[in-house]
This record gives sequence, structure tokens and C-alpha cells, in this order.
Amino acid sequence: MKCRKEFVCVVAGGGHAGIHAVHTLRKALKSKENLRIVLIDKAPHHVRKVLLVKAVVSEANLTVSWKKLFPDVQVVQGEVIKIDSQSKQICYCNPHGEEAAFSYDCLVTAFGSVVKEQKIGVTLSDLAAAERIRKQVKENVRKASRHAEPKERAWFLSAAVIGAGISGIETAAELASFMRNQAEAQGTDADEVKIYLVNSDSRLFPEGPEKLSRRLERELNKAGVFVMHGCRAIHEENGWLQLSNQKALRTGLSIFTPGLAPNPHLKRIGLPVTERGQVITDASYRVKGLPGVYSIGDCAFITDPRNKKADTMTCKEGTMQAQRLGKIILADMQNRPAPVHKAVPPFYCFGLGSDRGMAWLNLCGFNLILSGGLGRYIRKKTWDAASLIKR
Repeated sequence: MKCRKEFVCVVAGGGHAGIHAVHTLRKALKSKENLRIVLIDKAPHHVRKVLLVKAVVSEANLTVSWKKLFPDVQVVQGEVIKIDSQSKQICYCNPHGEEAAFSYDCLVTAFGSVVKEQKIGVTLSDLAAAERIRKQVKENVRKASRHAEPKERAWFLSAAVIGAGISGIETAAELASFMRNQAEAQGTDADEVKIYLVNSDSRLFPEGPEKLSRRLERELNKAGVFVMHGCRAIHEENGWLQLSNQKALRTGLSIFTPGLAPNPHLKRIGLPVTERGQVITDASYRVKGLPGVYSIGDCAFITDPRNKKADTMTCKEGTMQAQRLGKIILADMQNRPAPVHKAVPPFYCFGLGSDRGMAWLNLCGFNLILSGGLGRYIRKKTWDAASLIKR
């Protein structure tokens, strides 16, 4: 008696959208016989990138083993180099430089995004950069404790965070708390610590209401963070950070919190992309011209069919897309109408140091802002949910 052919579903990319895709496919297709789910990622584990700032202020372990996340899913370590839609094969290169391929019935591309590098300061792009920043901060505070001259102490006890998106806000707040604690441990006045947050916009988080911007800035001020609005960092030399408003900051360390850009290899791999470089999909995440291929997360250009508004590159959007994806693929397999994309209501969380946070939700035009310990609790829950951690 012949065995039934396996139904192979490959998920390419083990970031937040990718792991949620695996999770939802396991549930949506659990009744299908001979189902095989394969996850391909170039890393030996999942990295909790939303918590990268934690590696700046502590030796936090931000990795989660694939086995812990998916004990019954085949995980292949390798970098995807080509998608052949005609033969339904995905080719990859393993850590030893050897090429191999998987045949698939269903393919989900969740390649994520890359950081926009900048030559000014240290770019907070990965764990190695975070560790470098942490060591430099400790060394600067140690040097400050040895200087009696106020100007020299002020230099070593200051830092600039360039970029005031969510990661910049969180980095500035965590860094202020960390440097103050380090200063106290060295017998230095913690009030001498100054963190500058360089913001190119006229206010913090312009995506939200002005009330939220004001509250965020007040919380940052309390933590020792000073926001410089309407300017950009254009040059750094000998400890001086030159700004576009003709002002200059003398700081012991400059940190660039980068924006995100689509993975530049998407087109080379064989995926159709927009001018900006995101994968072209329909309202049900199907990739244009490639039967059986879907795309979600930062790498995909996904719009709400009702208002044509495009999703941005956030974990919450990638997570919601993944949750809908399982139902879409199941509907396509059963030849029935599939669900279509719906944008999630505006909801954002901010970590504002070790014990404070803020959350904002806009529901039907009503703005709800939660702060303090409750805001921090909500932020932690979103961090954990992004990496499928239940506590």
C-alpha cells in the first residue's frame, strides 16, 4: 500500500512574523494528514530583537532555542538563495557553504527587514553592538569618577541617542537608568548623568496624539533624558556631535537607533518587489505570480483593501498577519473564499526604564493612555507575546 505524499509547508525566516506563522500553521492544518512544516533560518536560534536595548544595560539572554519553540517542527539552518516557483523548490546555503533545496507545497516568506546603518555613532543593530555600548558606558562612568574637573566629568557622563522612534525612546530611557545606577556605584552624583535624544520631528511619536507626545517627553525628562526636536545628527568628531540646527553636543558616546528597510535580497531570491523593495502581495498575502507562495511581516507590502493603508514594520502587525495566514492557507487548500487583510487598531507600547512604561490604544477615535507600572506590565506582555513566550 502506497504511503500518502507529504504536504510540505516551508516557512522562510525565523523572526517574529516567521515564528508566529509556524505557530498558526500548526494549529490551522493540524487535521491534515502527513503534514510537514519546515522552518528555514540562518541563525541557530530565535533572537528577541524587540528587546535588544536590554542587552545594552545588562547581560540579558535574548535568544530562544528552536527546540524550545517548536519541538515537533523541522528547523533547517541556512540562508535562502533562490525560490524556483516552477518546480516549487526553495534553495538555501547551509553554514558549511553547501547548497541544498526543499520541495514545497506551500511556502511562507517572512524574511523580515534589515537595519539602516549610519556612520555616526554606534548603530544598535545586534547583540555585539549592544555589548560594545554597554562596555563603553561602564568605562565612561569609571573615567568620570576619577575626574574632579566638572567639564570632563560631564563629558563622560553624557550620551546621545540618535533617532527618536520607539527603539530610540526606549534606549534613551534604559540608558539613563543604567548610567545613573553605574554612577552611584562609582560614588558619582547620578544627577550629573545627561542623555540627549535627537529627534528629527517636531514632537515625539507623531503617529499618536499630541497628548501622548507630551506625556512621553515628561516621563523621559523625569528619567534624565533631554529631547532635542527638529534636528538631525550630521557629523561626529573628537567627542562632538554636530546637529543640523547648528548646535553641537559634547558626549562620551553616541548611539544610533536605526530605522528598518526591506531585506535587499528579496528580488535576487526570485520574489516580485515594489519600488521600495517589499514583496508584492494581494489582500490575502499571496505573492503575485507565484502560486502557493505567501509573504508576511516586514518584507511584505500589505495594504488594507478598505482604505489602501499599508501596514508598517512592527511586530504586532506581523503577528496579526500570521494569525490570519493559517485561515487563508486552509481556505485556499479547500478552494473556498479566503479571509482578507484588516489593519489592526493603533496600539503601541513604550518601555521607559526598569519599572515604568506607557501604552496607547486608539479605539473608535477614543485615546486610552496607560502609564507607570501598568504600562510597563503591558509592554512586557507584548515583548513576551512577540516571541511566543508564556509566563
